[in-house]
Amino acid sequence: MTISECPRKSASARFLIVPVALAALLTACASTPVPLEQMAVAEAAVARASTASTSETASAELRVATEHLAQARSALANGDRVRARQMAERADVDAQVAELRARATQSTIAADESSEAARALREEINRRTVR
Repeated sequence: MTISECPRKSASARFLIVPVALAALLTACASTPVPLEQMAVAEAAVARASTASTSETASAELRVATEHLAQARSALANGDRVRARQMAERADVDAQVAELRARATQSTIAADESSEAARALREEINRRTVR
């Protein structure tokens, strides 16, 4: 190879790189599917979590799930499929957290009520056996 051949190879390589890079970029953009499934799952999860009980006992978690769902809708409307998918997945997880938090709170309340009922029953039994 002579010195005069090097610039020709570099120039042809540069002309080849630009179309290949452009094609790769367009393929990457086109390959991101619309996150319809994630949106549907998130919508259902937030709807399922949106109960009076959850609103009362896990309102912060439910609010975060609702906000992430709104962000997913906005991103989808703006054509940002990647962000829409991310926000939909977060909304789904946050809705599940809200439901679990509400159940945990309800379980704690039920356990406290059961403990109180057992204590009252023991006291009643003790009063009757002492007589």
